[in-house]
Amino acid sequence: MPDRAWVRLPSGRRLDLLSPTPFDWTDADLATGLARTFRWGGHSAWPEPLSVAQHSLTVLALRRARTRHRLTPVQELRELLHDADEGLINFDCISPLKPFLGPGFAELQARLLAVIAQRYRLPAWTAEEKRAHKAVDVAVAAAEAVHVVGWTATEVRETLGIRAAVMAADPLAVRYGDPPWRPWTPDVAAARFIEELTALQARAGY
Repeated sequence: MPDRAWVRLPSGRRLDLLSPTPFDWTDADLATGLARTFRWGGHSAWPEPLSVAQHSLTVLALRRARTRHRLTPVQELRELLHDADEGLINFDCISPLKPFLGPGFAELQARLLAVIAQRYRLPAWTAEEKRAHKAVDVAVAAAEAVHVVGWTATEVRETLGIRAAVMAADPLAVRYGDPPWRPWTPDVAAARFIEELTALQARAGY
């Protein structure tokens, strides 16, 4: 048989991770996958681990707050979906381990990101956009390390090698009224992610 890696999604659709197409999942499948995929290896100082769905919404909120010019709906979609491949494969590998997984894993990620970009009509990052995104993504990671996982600010800098300052304020706390930096349950994370995804697609005219 040819190489294949089938997964059955909550909608009943099936996705071959080795040969994906843009039509293999629903938005709800993606939201559920991201809500059930955890950052930081699933480790958390809270009762719940932090989902990639919540992280993605945090990155979008901080990117909105830090930009001098209003982002377009498509740019906001690209921010929201920057880790969307992890929701399809249900795996968020901590960055230092990625080189040990080899080029095959990098190729798998690239294939998934390509079909995600095709489905949601996401343009390629410009160098300036990528720098702005990365700065926000790293800032959120530094804050998560302290407020979610339990590292100290010194450990974040010296042990994890993350140089960003540690934010105190949670970019999502005011919007949703939750305790700052507390991870959401998967059901809540999925609902909030798909609400944002649906709204942005509508604003983009999809």
